[in-house]
Amino acid sequence: MIKINPIIEWTWDQTWDYIKANNLPYNKLHDKGYPSIGCEPCTRAIKPGEDLRAGRWWWEGKSDRECGLHMEHNK
Repeated sequence: MIKINPIIEWTWDQTWDYIKANNLPYNKLHDKGYPSIGCEPCTRAIKPGEDLRAGRWWWEGKSDRECGLHMEHNK
């Protein structure tokens, strides 16, 4: 699988500046403290100062927070 991400080098602020400057639609949960949005039971809003991914798989240990979607699997 080849992944292409033309904005991979953008910072969080650059991404949001672009979204707002170009009036792009986005999920309003971002405005309620959800920087990362997944399924309802797997996602929560984060507190100020928390890591942007802290709300995903929040009940798991730090090393167990990957669902496997973006990992290369051995066959």
